Amino acid sequence: MSGYDAVVIGAGHNGLVAAAYLARAGLRVVVVERGDAPGGCAASEEVWPGYRVDTGAHSLTGIDSRVMSELGLPGAGLEVMSPDPCVVSPQPEGGALVLEQDPARTADRIRRFSARDAARWPDFVAAMSRASRALGVLYRTPPPRLAGADRGDLREWLRLGARMGRVGRRDALELMRLIPMTVEELLYEWFESAALKGALAVDGVRGVCQGPLASGTGYMLLHHTVGAGGVVRRRRQVRGGMGALGDALQRVAGAAGAEIRLGRRVASIHVKGGRATGIELAGGEEIAASCVVSSADPGRTLLGLVDPGELAPEFVRALDNIKYRGVIAKVHLALGEPPRLRTGDDAAQAAVLAGAAITVAPSIEYIERAYDDAKYGQPSEHPVLDAVLTTALDPSLAPEGRHLLSVAAQYAPFRLAEGSWDDARRGALGDAVVATLAAYAPNLEDAILHRHVLTPADLADRFALPEGNIHHGEMTLDQVFFGRPLGGWARYRTPVEGLYLCGAGTHPGGGLNGRPGAAAAARILRDRKATPGRSGSRRK
Repeated sequence: MSGYDAVVIGAGHNGLVAAAYLARAGLRVVVVERGDAPGGCAASEEVWPGYRVDTGAHSLTGIDSRVMSELGLPGAGLEVMSPDPCVVSPQPEGGALVLEQDPARTADRIRRFSARDAARWPDFVAAMSRASRALGVLYRTPPPRLAGADRGDLREWLRLGARMGRVGRRDALELMRLIPMTVEELLYEWFESAALKGALAVDGVRGVCQGPLASGTGYMLLHHTVGAGGVVRRRRQVRGGMGALGDALQRVAGAAGAEIRLGRRVASIHVKGGRATGIELAGGEEIAASCVVSSADPGRTLLGLVDPGELAPEFVRALDNIKYRGVIAKVHLALGEPPRLRTGDDAAQAAVLAGAAITVAPSIEYIERAYDDAKYGQPSEHPVLDAVLTTALDPSLAPEGRHLLSVAAQYAPFRLAEGSWDDARRGALGDAVVATLAAYAPNLEDAILHRHVLTPADLADRFALPEGNIHHGEMTLDQVFFGRPLGGWARYRTPVEGLYLCGAGTHPGGGLNGRPGAAAAARILRDRKATPGRSGSRRK
């Protein structure tokens, strides 16, 4: 057995971010990963010869600029590309709404759908940007404890209050008003155009088994704007495929001194006297460490790797009750030619060829009907789609003259009312996605050379996502802030001293932003400073 200051379970982006920060602080760190490549859901695979497919996430939309800068990711070979047009939302009756990064140009695009909405767009962007900045303050602060608070928690409450005070009382109060709203209510306050409301409402339900009429979906819309540089979901793509993010993070962590071991599955976490002392790998190798940091989801970490006898029964029950309910599927298409929209709108077609996402969500009512199927354990007959022509920005991802279309489809429930995700259902899901998209791009079906479908069950197996949930736990109001992952345990520590969580199941939640990994590393370093020679505390 060799001793480390920290062993990190999982080389997903949050695990590698945490490892890099810890190693830069002088700790001896080792990262163990069951897969053969770093990055977790930031994965690129050669599904067909010559095609580099982003089988997990196909956009780097929400990455935290502070994390990128502090870790020096651009200097580690990470090249991020971002098209000016962000979203193309084709409409059933013809035409397409194009949303861009520039508010003035976007207002011009909106005007053909509603002059009133075009006039209100700049004010909406300004209002949501202020709310996003206020939410960003909460995201950079571990939630202070509510129950059992002591003087330390009181000081943290005061610091949080001071930070929110700098945001401004008006903006802080407006954020509190927006958080519990439905995304339908939020958007109806501002706009009349069904096309605009549908295109924006998608971010309110992304990755959650809820429709746009559910409380808290207004918060989810704001969640996707934090660090995105605007209200419209700005798309960022990594040159060489999303797997290049994992490669860059591995280089950064390695350069800081962290040891990365791929192809090593963790069998258990060792606990002695209530304290984590290391891990055991499949095959029997043991790694001793002063603390264990897991980027796996809370359930897998604490129920799958820790002896249940180390945890209080009520804590185990709370873990069992975390909602996951994955609803995302992925469909990847190799194409002989790019999709051609039937709109006759040259600007919309140009935006697709420039790398904008094709969003199929023509109205809030359309999204709600798609959700209706999932409520009863059925995949949506007409799903909500987010389709990206990844070769538009990076032709090297496919052979010359060929194209790749990566599609995220919602709603496809992990738990079906009848049966399981077998080959027949996988094929039917792929058919529904293609048919839905082909209604707006008539050349699509004839252009398909290859098709690759990943159901929520496939995503769960491939990327260790609980029930296929891309956020390691639904981001509903009861499972965010003070309740993420559990009430009383929202500060990266666990009941096992020296065992920390750093994945998407912790505050501030999912997305390829790196914030949980950075915040967990900061917590560990503060604990070590507060208690020299020890890296953990039973204090929550």
